[in-house]
Amino acid sequence: MVIRRFGVWSVARLAAVLYAGLGFIIGAIVALISLVGAGIASGLHDANIPNAGMLTAFFGMGAIIVLPICYGLIGLIFGALTAALYNLFAGMVGGIEVETQN
Repeated sequence: MVIRRFGVWSVARLAAVLYAGLGFIIGAIVALISLVGAGIASGLHDANIPNAGMLTAFFGMGAIIVLPICYGLIGLIFGALTAALYNLFAGMVGGIEVETQN
């Protein structure tokens, strides 16, 4: 069996969802680290930096929203580009050979 062509849109959608999931995981990690930083930064309130802890926590929680969107868009773009390039080059040199067992 030889894979000769991929549907560009189907690959792009799948890559977007996979990358958005990865962005959510990374965003959650950033948010947790930021919450720890917020606790540390709240001590800076005494050092004449008002709302330092709240600002740090806000950016950390924003990572849960912003990173999945950014990663999803990157996955969509690069998934489509990769599938289109595969289709182009598979036409020139042949597709990927896949061996299956029944």
